[in-house]
Amino acid sequence: MSPFLRKVPTGSGATAVQIVSKRGGQRKILEHLGSAHTESELALLMQIGREKLNAEQGTLDLGLEEEPSAQAVVRSTRSGILINAIRASYAALGFDEAVNDEAFFQMVLARLVEPTSKADGVRVVRELGMDARHRNSLLASLKRANERDYRGKLADKCLHHVIETGGIALLMYDVTTLYFEADDEDDLRKVGYSKERRVDPQIVVGLLVDRNGFPLDIACYEGNKAETHTFIPFLTDFITRHQIADMVVVADAGMFSLQNMSAVEEANMRFIVGSRTSKAPLDLAHHFHWHGTYARDGQIVDTLTPRKHTRKDNPTHSKRARPAWDPARHPQAWRAVWQYRRKRAMRDERTLNQQRNRALAVIDGDSKPKPVRFVQAKGGARTFNQDSYDKASDLAGWKGYVTNIPAQVMSAEEVVSSYHDLWKVEQSFRMAKSDLDARPIFHYTRETIEAHLTVVFASLAVARYMYAQTGITTPKIVKALKPLQEVTITVAGQQITANPEITEENRRILTHLNAMP
Repeated sequence: MSPFLRKVPTGSGATAVQIVSKRGGQRKILEHLGSAHTESELALLMQIGREKLNAEQGTLDLGLEEEPSAQAVVRSTRSGILINAIRASYAALGFDEAVNDEAFFQMVLARLVEPTSKADGVRVVRELGMDARHRNSLLASLKRANERDYRGKLADKCLHHVIETGGIALLMYDVTTLYFEADDEDDLRKVGYSKERRVDPQIVVGLLVDRNGFPLDIACYEGNKAETHTFIPFLTDFITRHQIADMVVVADAGMFSLQNMSAVEEANMRFIVGSRTSKAPLDLAHHFHWHGTYARDGQIVDTLTPRKHTRKDNPTHSKRARPAWDPARHPQAWRAVWQYRRKRAMRDERTLNQQRNRALAVIDGDSKPKPVRFVQAKGGARTFNQDSYDKASDLAGWKGYVTNIPAQVMSAEEVVSSYHDLWKVEQSFRMAKSDLDARPIFHYTRETIEAHLTVVFASLAVARYMYAQTGITTPKIVKALKPLQEVTITVAGQQITANPEITEENRRILTHLNAMP
């Protein structure tokens, strides 16, 4: 019987590839080609075996070979396709031109592939088959990042990319906190407000993105600095540095104070900010007076909101038509757009019912007394505030947006949809925190923390670029491309290199990233 190939599992978990023959029901190993630990190595050994079987069979007397011949030895593997895909994206943004620093690129590469410490990043790069820079070279690159303003140069390239692909007419800003596993505070790392109720020292990080979530700038502030106090310094620096004359910035309600909105307007910028629910009764009073509290799903009310709410505010309902906001005619007001959504109303009603049940439990003595909504104390007795509850029910489903953009410039529907794009900032933050593992941070000085954020900023930009080009997240791209390894094997003194097979799906990814080999 002609020789054939056989795959045999080994005790170490590898797969041995052998050339065997079968005579009289007995198998005989003619040649042991080697053991494979990955799919790429196995494919290469099988290819070598097929070539041995198909070539020179007239001159090779395999049946006479009693002892196994020289085994195939795997010399190296390299995930070149993944490396090239990330490098192509890095170059497409102009980062290689702005920052000609291979050590910095390797830190970005490692963070995209497997977020870890800078020291362990050397291992990640080596496992990809690259000639990794030494840990000291990486630390020297972090120092250069601050001294040579890598972040400013990268931010310039990011802005250029956004202008080329969609423009900066609408930008979004938000903040998050990054904590440190440290016992003591310093000038930057301080204990402050934490949504996760942590008591570790932290920093506040501000991020500005375009309406697609692509990062434009990043900055850090003291951990105890109020979110509202980061906004104006961040925006002012961005506008001054890039000489931007016209833009709309979107932020959530917690970011904009009266002072911030006034400062943005004084800087000739436009804003869209979520309105606080406490403003709803006054803003919607005119509408409710003429139209009642019923609203259809998606209904929008375009109205006015006073810049400063006082107890003397008393809207008049003498005219059915509400005047459209005009900055010249209404200097003491801003434009307010309110939208009703049935889905939001159902959620609000569930919350109100839960609050109502807690209030009744306190009144009935089934729960310990504590500040509870809709409970009013009068004459030492607790009663349910039905009037307050009814007013809250009337407002269920309504969400407001305050802006200084006239209706002739942006419709009410566009105001609402623009604000709803704000989730893309949160998505970018989630990528920075999870996919890029920006926290916890193990750096201890302002300089190294700033440099770390520069690496995260560059990695986030590359990740968002790859997502925009392919529609696939970075972890999935890494999972798809990393196993595609170039394998170099030595057999009988000859060195053979095999390239991986590229599937149609992988080909699509590489084509969109302009990284086809």
